[in-house]
Amino acid sequence: MRRTLVVLVSLCSALGLSALETAAAQPGSSPAAVPGGWQEVQGAEAAGALDGARARVAAADAAEPVAIQSVRNDRFATAEVNYSAPHTGVLRARSARPGGWETFDLIWDEGTETYALKSKANNRFVAVERNFTGKSANVLRARSTTAGAWERFSLWYNEDLDRWAFQSELNGRFVAMENNYTGSLQYVLRARSETVNGGWEQFHLYDRS
Repeated sequence: MRRTLVVLVSLCSALGLSALETAAAQPGSSPAAVPGGWQEVQGAEAAGALDGARARVAAADAAEPVAIQSVRNDRFATAEVNYSAPHTGVLRARSARPGGWETFDLIWDEGTETYALKSKANNRFVAVERNFTGKSANVLRARSTTAGAWERFSLWYNEDLDRWAFQSELNGRFVAMENNYTGSLQYVLRARSETVNGGWEQFHLYDRS
């Protein structure tokens, strides 16, 4: 399956378990700390820091279709457009291979110097649900018709690990894949981590153009 994809970043061996696997962090609003080795990717500036195919996504000023694969469980993020409210369009890393529900446009905005993700499954922007509570707090959901503060992300890259991370501009937290959840929200993506140390917060990106 991987040979059929145009790979933007190579698959790497999984890291050790994240500290968040044993203690669930409570989502907050304070900015998260970025450990050494990670750099923020901003539009055309990425061309100077990254090379080849990697820069093509990072430097895009137009919609660039990508698939997002969790390092932790090796699954692709899907927009669950068939879910009922309030979880319609929630993002879960549960697919073995990418298709229409697993493809997102990565869109750079020069004004805010941030990225937006737009689902190909329902043509909606991905938002961080700050007002949700409990296990649903700060879940990512493809439900917005425009990209405002709730739909903006910073994109980080670690060249040594060859991995990517998303940081919500709304609450300053990194997106994590909830590997220990069960039921309909198993593997859900949430902007809740204070750091990006483990596989829960790290992703591979693939070109889907």
